[in-house]
Amino acid sequence: MGCLGLQMRMFLCVCFIHFVCLVQGESTSEGTVFVDGKNVIGVVDRDYVCATLDWWPPEKCDYGTCSWGKASLLNLDLTNEIFLKAIQAFSPLKIRLGGSLQDKLIYETEDQRQPCIPFLYKASEMFSFTKGCLPLHRWDELNLFFKKSGANIIFGLNALNGRSINTRTGSAVGKWDSTNAESFMRYTVKKNYMIHGWELGNELCGTGVGVRVAAAQYSSDTISFVKLVQDIYKGVDFQPLIISPGGFFDANWFKEYVSKTPKLNVVTHHIYNLGAGVDKHLVEKILDPEVLNGIADTFKQLQSIVKNSGASAWVGESGGAYNSGHDLVSNAFVYSFCALLWHRLMGRKVLSTSFSGTKKLRAYTHCAKQSNGITMLLINLDNSTTVLITPAFDNTSSKQGKRGFYYRRSKLMQVSPEDQSSTQTREEYHLTAKDGNLHSQTMLLNGNALTLTSSGDIPIFIPVHVHSSEPIEVAPYSIVFVHLPDVVLPACK
Repeated sequence: MGCLGLQMRMFLCVCFIHFVCLVQGESTSEGTVFVDGKNVIGVVDRDYVCATLDWWPPEKCDYGTCSWGKASLLNLDLTNEIFLKAIQAFSPLKIRLGGSLQDKLIYETEDQRQPCIPFLYKASEMFSFTKGCLPLHRWDELNLFFKKSGANIIFGLNALNGRSINTRTGSAVGKWDSTNAESFMRYTVKKNYMIHGWELGNELCGTGVGVRVAAAQYSSDTISFVKLVQDIYKGVDFQPLIISPGGFFDANWFKEYVSKTPKLNVVTHHIYNLGAGVDKHLVEKILDPEVLNGIADTFKQLQSIVKNSGASAWVGESGGAYNSGHDLVSNAFVYSFCALLWHRLMGRKVLSTSFSGTKKLRAYTHCAKQSNGITMLLINLDNSTTVLITPAFDNTSSKQGKRGFYYRRSKLMQVSPEDQSSTQTREEYHLTAKDGNLHSQTMLLNGNALTLTSSGDIPIFIPVHVHSSEPIEVAPYSIVFVHLPDVVLPACK
């Protein structure tokens, strides 16, 4: 598993939840989180969390809201220290440079003689914008910033160059013209700019968004792309990843494409499983387990397609609701996820986890990151019920674990008070919305608002320590990270 993709219009650690406190009138339910500690079921990359920076100009508006402002790669304030510190906090963060307009982007190069004109609004054009140009001086500025931030950069190339578009069928025909991309990549290598991966195209697969390219032609173009990258990086110590197609999953299209495209390192797909940002039922969808579970089949199908190809499968972009989301939903607590806490607490090894109880509770477990034990992520989608959770573990060890956790062959063991040392505690991070308002843009950590320090630094995330004999209390509409340092599982050794 390679990348968790996030749309990065305004980049801040997305995290919210409060310390559990039972309120009169709220109900409670009980349940058990079962963790199979025998085997690792997956391993994520060290830089698992990733984000996308897009090309949209300020004139990009959806449903009457113009939300992009100066969040484009062409106008982003690269002197913003808060932005820099946010990226550095992930050390490293994968940042994909791309999006809808990447297939209309021309690169100014040293041999480019045409004027470098920015994107201009034109309603009759695909995506309502003309072709635009990335000036070399801006590319230089971006790379200086990325070097300072320590980010791993993935650049999405224009895959429509040279093709003619049949407006009647929505198909782009003809082969890819790589001339402009080659000049741009050669300049990048000459300047010693580190590119973690080059991605060909954006949402041109399957039925496409705006326009589509047939799988056979895309495969042929990708093979040419691979040869081009190998030639450009000949003699260079670092070899970038070859990534494609960066679009919505279509089983037949992806199956044909992957089977015909050798030497592809990463197969990327996009997820916007909530539908359009104009949908008035976005919040209901976000809180509906069935909607959230629906994407699992996509992962299974794609994994089946790539498993014998030698390529990895990534979510290259995931914004929940497309067309810039929805104000006070996409930029509020209800849409949130604490990526930074995930990065700090969840290790690379993924453990099989299930929950016995309400369907509104979602549970995930990894071996802890750079520390002993495991870390659980618990999300309560219910609006009025606090869930009291007992962790239970299974493995094949026949000996006593450290400090009172017992594991016996083929037998599930729950941790009871008499099994534990009086000093044994776990660390909990409870995230909630301010005033319980899902549309709030302020997140609480253990009851305290998460705000930047006076110097613009990310605040220290301080957990609460709870005795391990107590159940884990997950409040309504809350997200809880739980570090259990004394749980010793064979899979995490």
